[in-house]
Amino acid sequence: MTENNVPEAIREFVEATNDGDTERFAAAFTDDAYLNDWGREFHGRSGVRSWDRTDNIGKQSHFEILGVEPGDAPDSWVVTMKVTGNGFNGTSPLAFVLRYGLIADLRIS
Repeated sequence: MTENNVPEAIREFVEATNDGDTERFAAAFTDDAYLNDWGREFHGRSGVRSWDRTDNIGKQSHFEILGVEPGDAPDSWVVTMKVTGNGFNGTSPLAFVLRYGLIADLRIS
């Protein structure tokens, strides 16, 4: 799958992060979203905003998509990203589950 075929919500996740747009970033998630970052759990859009503030846009993260593969379940995707910024730097898989065109579940490991 090419970057052009990345589901819209995942593309928004990346572009909003790279643009430093917190509102747009949070809007890519469902109201009841679940985010797990190496065992740290965040719930709902307020949790997503908290993670964004402490670990993502708050750390001036920048994402580059290196690969996208369908996951094991419907509407699931594994995206390999190169991350740079003032926090984590490196390559990591991010597992997304979408619902109604938004991110319902994100697991970073």
